[in-house]
Amino acid sequence: MYSLNSSLLPINIRFFLILLIFPIIVSCSSSPEDKTQDWNADRLYIEAKSELEIGNYESALFLYQKLESRYPFGAYAQQAQIDTAYTHWRNGDSASAVATLNRYKKLYPNQTGIAYALYLEGLINFNDKKTLFSNITGEDMAERDAVAGKAAFQSFKKLVTLYPKSKYTPDALKRMRFLINVLAENEIHVARFYLRREAFVASLNRCKTVLERFQETPAVEEALAIMIIAYKKLNLNKLSDDTSRVLIKNFPDSPYIKSKYNPKIKGGLPRSKRKQTETTWTESGIVEKIKELFGEKFF
Repeated sequence: MYSLNSSLLPINIRFFLILLIFPIIVSCSSSPEDKTQDWNADRLYIEAKSELEIGNYESALFLYQKLESRYPFGAYAQQAQIDTAYTHWRNGDSASAVATLNRYKKLYPNQTGIAYALYLEGLINFNDKKTLFSNITGEDMAERDAVAGKAAFQSFKKLVTLYPKSKYTPDALKRMRFLINVLAENEIHVARFYLRREAFVASLNRCKTVLERFQETPAVEEALAIMIIAYKKLNLNKLSDDTSRVLIKNFPDSPYIKSKYNPKIKGGLPRSKRKQTETTWTESGIVEKIKELFGEKFF
């Protein structure tokens, strides 16, 4: 194997190689200057919040991360996590927002910000995949995947249980009542789908969930109507008749008694005949509500 001895190279070539290698060595040995390296916690927090307020979410997240890593045990670190969750949400990343709030709850389980964290978590899940114009388009939350709704309900439930006197509790209770209707109607929505597919046992199971878990909701009426049909299709006529009697006794004016149920349409009946259940949230100012919460400080 041949090797190149630099001492044998002409002077001009050796000089050229040195010029070629020197910038590489310099660039490897230097790193970009961190303009925040001398900033204290207060400066980092102010700058991060400023970036957030003008919509520079990535810059804000970067500064909040710097704040947490440099001052992990101070009050600013706690506030930074809450603000980071809000920033993720504004940046369109609800999953990261909820994950940040969960981390906050684990690190500071007894801090005053927990009620706020639970409420914000509930609002984010409550608003998951929901456009700001749903009150105009008539989006029905009962026809969406119920995972986010269930998560929102659990956050609100924990809030009202642990912090009944919190200023966030009244609104959380209102949303919980709405979500109970939504979750019940979601079960009916799926039961109706199974009935169309002639999966009668699956449809019955969804209706039974409504009767067992959502007894006080308007969805019970339609659940009974679906069960009458499903039992009959399974040749369980006695159960069908028994369910019919329950429907008549509890809902004597029910439109399902006299009208034929059609699983292909919402509510099983024409709009003019069926009762209306409120499962469309009409609040259009969810961004403003959460922005209003952003002003909260816990140190």
